[in-house]
Amino acid sequence: MSIQQQVEKAIVSEEAQSSGVKQAVFGAAIGNLIEWFDYASYGYLATIIAVVFFAPGNEKAALLGTFGVFAVSFIARPIGGVVWGHLGDRLGRKRILTLTIILMSFATFSIGLIPGYATIGIAAPLLLLLCRIVQGFSASGEYAGASLFIAEYAPDSRRGLLVSMVPASTAAGLLLGALTAILLEYNLTQEALHSWGWRIPFLISGPLGLIALYIRMKLEDTPVFNEMDHTETQAPILESIRQNWNKVFIAFGVICLNAVGFYIILSYMPTYLVKELGFNSLTSILTTIVSLTTYVILLPFVGTLADRVGRKPVLIGASILFILFTYPSFLLLSQGGIYAVMAQILLGAILAGNDGVLATFLSEMFPTSVRYTCFGLSFNMGNAIFGGTAPFVATFLILQTDNTFAPAFYLMAAALVAFLALLRTKETANKSLHHE
Repeated sequence: MSIQQQVEKAIVSEEAQSSGVKQAVFGAAIGNLIEWFDYASYGYLATIIAVVFFAPGNEKAALLGTFGVFAVSFIARPIGGVVWGHLGDRLGRKRILTLTIILMSFATFSIGLIPGYATIGIAAPLLLLLCRIVQGFSASGEYAGASLFIAEYAPDSRRGLLVSMVPASTAAGLLLGALTAILLEYNLTQEALHSWGWRIPFLISGPLGLIALYIRMKLEDTPVFNEMDHTETQAPILESIRQNWNKVFIAFGVICLNAVGFYIILSYMPTYLVKELGFNSLTSILTTIVSLTTYVILLPFVGTLADRVGRKPVLIGASILFILFTYPSFLLLSQGGIYAVMAQILLGAILAGNDGVLATFLSEMFPTSVRYTCFGLSFNMGNAIFGGTAPFVATFLILQTDNTFAPAFYLMAAALVAFLALLRTKETANKSLHHE
């Protein structure tokens, strides 16, 4: 082969690789956005769901019941993390991402069809719980799968930037959910909103899910997975526990900050602002959108920074910032107006500092043959214990202490745990993800 032919072959190969990376990022991110729009709809409509699905007469109890369903659904997350992880390590990343979008869309669409408590009584919250468990089971395979799908396509030097598209698409899904909630609040009367309006975001998950399914079915599995010897690892679950339990435990500690921070700042916050600080519903969602927008904008910059200085310094920095600035941020929130907006910007920015690199960090921690299993197990255990319970714990702590700033102390404690866990980790930047 002549030098010219070799150069031409190299150029074609590089173009094909670049095209594959773009398709991987788009396919994983767009599906993730749609899944998390489905998942977020529940959080942004929690106060309405409390009225529709629970017995009237005790507003606080109904809200606790709503967040209780939110929390219990996370029981499925560790189970799903292990199941999807095992299948993803054996059958491929693409297949699992295709299955998770089907399950999530079906469960979310079904919530939109459930009659309220006034119609079917106790069956209403029970059916709601069932759908939420299916949602949780689906979500347990989505975040890890989408992160790994991009990470295993991405060049080592740009992995932080490209994988940051997963939390960015997650937040974009939340943002879309928040905007939908605002449109409903603004255009519908309270009677219409409680009667049928709240169902709209759940019902449109059906056609959105079909779009995501079509996109993902056209993807090829990752080169890293395709080059594996799939007869080598017969039991990824057992191997991950036996050989990687220390890494899983450390990852669990790091993840607790993401779990508490994400669900306090981006999911529970609208309810907190309404119920505890006296904001109206529209203002609470608008200020949360400020936090979400800040978060989305900064994530790629954080990913790029992590590519330049490493994963560990960025994660440690975010933990320290949470410890120092969470309480002042909540003080600003209580002042309302422009101060609340400033607080939301600050919280969104600090959260981006953690989440913009976390998925990349977790993707690089574990060997190829058990990567999906270990990522899924640690991430979903952390979210089940700390994330899904965050709105419930925050509400409970406020009731028990009569201190509206209790959620701030909870978030600071999570940041301290993550900081201590990070001190025991090694830098993973520029690590090859090909089979060890």
